[in-house]
Amino acid sequence: MQLFTSEQHKQLLANGTTNRDRQAKGLNELDFKPVVKLFTPDAGATWLLTEINPDEPDIAFGLSDLGMQCPELGYISLAELAEVRGHLGLRIECDLFFCADKPLSAYAEEARQKGCISA
Repeated sequence: MQLFTSEQHKQLLANGTTNRDRQAKGLNELDFKPVVKLFTPDAGATWLLTEINPDEPDIAFGLSDLGMQCPELGYISLAELAEVRGHLGLRIECDLFFCADKPLSAYAEEARQKGCISA
């Protein structure tokens, strides 16, 4: 199952490569705008992803909100996301109309204050 478009996948990998290279040089990682928003149409979970680890292409980084008022930043297995089903058995979908207007840290701070991602 494909979670996002090939263009989004390329951008996620490019962001991951940039941050990996910055880490190798001892530089701070960049705070990218989310590239993709994933959600469960029948379970209230949302993910905002900024990058994929180019050395482990199954691992993405982003903000997760499983609908339990505890949004958190972290690493996510794309294979596990592809297996997620909501209450009605629906798969995760990509919000094709999502367009990030701020960096991930701003979404994370807002989500902590509200208890959920409101993107």
